[in-house]
Amino acid sequence: MQFQRRSFLKSAAAATVWAGSAPAIFSQSNKSGKKLRLGVIGGGGWWAMNILRVALEDGRCECVALCDVDADGLEVSADDVEGITGSLPNQYRDYREMLEKEKLDVVIVSTPDHWHALQTIACLEAGAHVFVEKPTGHTIGESRAMVSAARNAGRVVQVGLHRRIGPHHVSGMKFLKDGGAGKIGMVRCFAHSAGGPEEPTPNEEPPEELDWDMYCGPAPLRPYCRRIHPGGFRNYLDFANGTLGDWGIHWLDQVLWWSGAKYPKSVHCIGGRPIKGPAILTDKEQTSDAPDHQVATYEFDDFTCVWEHRRFAGNEVEKSNVGCYFYGDKGIFHMGWRDGWTFYPSKKGGQTIHEDPKFDNEKDGHNVPPLWADFVDAIEQNRQPVADVEVGHLSTNMSLLGMLSWKLGRSIEWDGEKEIIPGDNEANRLLTRDYRGPWKYPA
Repeated sequence: MQFQRRSFLKSAAAATVWAGSAPAIFSQSNKSGKKLRLGVIGGGGWWAMNILRVALEDGRCECVALCDVDADGLEVSADDVEGITGSLPNQYRDYREMLEKEKLDVVIVSTPDHWHALQTIACLEAGAHVFVEKPTGHTIGESRAMVSAARNAGRVVQVGLHRRIGPHHVSGMKFLKDGGAGKIGMVRCFAHSAGGPEEPTPNEEPPEELDWDMYCGPAPLRPYCRRIHPGGFRNYLDFANGTLGDWGIHWLDQVLWWSGAKYPKSVHCIGGRPIKGPAILTDKEQTSDAPDHQVATYEFDDFTCVWEHRRFAGNEVEKSNVGCYFYGDKGIFHMGWRDGWTFYPSKKGGQTIHEDPKFDNEKDGHNVPPLWADFVDAIEQNRQPVADVEVGHLSTNMSLLGMLSWKLGRSIEWDGEKEIIPGDNEANRLLTRDYRGPWKYPA
């Protein structure tokens, strides 16, 4: 049943958000002059609204429906949309009902990672094009099923790898590919932040407005605690794959983009929770269970890539806390985030070269607007987008292979053509996972 708003949540402030920019937002249209019908799954979340605001500013879509398992967030987002557009979108708690009733052209999927595959595939089967947040799947089998579904449906799927289109990333890649740093023998990707020991959080009854069973969906029905929703799910392995499955995809994607490679030959990953402490899950309390640090080594034919992260010892001593260093025979190239890119030459007396970052939205430091524009352009032009689902799949695989090796506690070989670990049944079982009924793992 379509969700009806509860009046106590409606606020005048929400209704006027962005209202001042509404006339400019709707001055554009797509080539046919008819706006695409847009729905959002996970529409009660802040990042979904980030993407949606960009979509509305682009002007070629109209938001007709929002879906979220959290009724409070859903209603606030619906009020925001009404403030922007003057029209209140229909609201749903179950994405399947939304897809059945709304006949959507485009869907934004911005939900916890364990939902990406099932929801994207359902959208494609309903005839919609999809803008889905990374990663493309919680497991490699899910991610591959998304690629197959997109190809079978003949629809555009753009993955939220906005660093594929950001100006300093594009220019930095050109510098590297043109040989600016010479022959690259090694790449080090990293993301570090501050943190400390983690105390268990008491389990609670889910809030009345949250459909916790639907939140968990195909994942285990884990006890609810306030650290998981709305923002902490990435550190719970039932729902995501920790920092490697979050930040890792962005920066490992830069390595595949630069090299043109599709996959590594072997992967070895170690890490643990020496600072956060042992993972705890009891009837009374729980902690997160993702590693607080990991180091993964990826072997390619002619270079080595290392990923590292830690969620402790964040400091100002190291020049950068996120990005990747490309080590070449002409010098070192750093692809960064808010610090742009910099080349440090090996030659004595050589000149350091730097380019500042440029963001369409300086506040959040991302380049979602050009990624969204490319998505709708790809729909209109019947072409693959910059961050096509296959691109997202291959970059997602990099992080998931690291997690797979970490779970096994040993190295793995990878046959990227067949997407199997040759002769290793134990490892191959981790390419998929059991779903909680009645959900069915995608073929």
